[in-house]
Amino acid sequence: MTRRSRGCLFPPLLLGLLLLLLRVLSTPLLEAAGQFLVEDDGPRKADAIVVLGGDGYGDRTLKAAALAKAGYAPYVLVSGPPRLMGYSSADEIQFAEQYGYPASLFREAHLPGDAESTASEVQFLGKYLEGQGIKSILLVTSNYHTKRAAKLWRKENPKIAVAVVPSIDPDHFFTPQTWWKTRPGEKLFLFEWMKTISVMLGV
Repeated sequence: MTRRSRGCLFPPLLLGLLLLLLRVLSTPLLEAAGQFLVEDDGPRKADAIVVLGGDGYGDRTLKAAALAKAGYAPYVLVSGPPRLMGYSSADEIQFAEQYGYPASLFREAHLPGDAESTASEVQFLGKYLEGQGIKSILLVTSNYHTKRAAKLWRKENPKIAVAVVPSIDPDHFFTPQTWWKTRPGEKLFLFEWMKTISVMLGV
């Protein structure tokens, strides 16, 4: 075989090796990209537990209520303008009551009607809690939302320490290890990464 013929074989061989490498590494890389969106600091003692709005299943509220019942904080703060994502804070409390949690375990913070993003929500809640003398919180939200929510909270409310806890993991529609195998998982991954990058860039 001449030097010329060996050179002709090199590019296809290299391409084949690269494709093989991508196939081998694709799953770990996809898993890592999904796991990047999730932060779980674990439950710990705090002055209050905060539930972010936007959960249509009540998982966030039930998780927060369970943490409060276990003694991690004296109460759960639920928030939201009327019918945020189809549910108001009053709806969330009534939902939790159906599972045996007393209404006395909850407090409501009524967001202004134009608070339609996580950033505006944490800004409002931070000011509200700071006015109540709160120094630390447990923040409960969906697993794919935890990293971005915690980053926004720490940016907007540096005086209130936060530990974030996923409501359930895996989520109904997002599992970090297999998100690319379902259409809802792919959509959540794409949207949350877009929002995460925007936060990183300060957009």
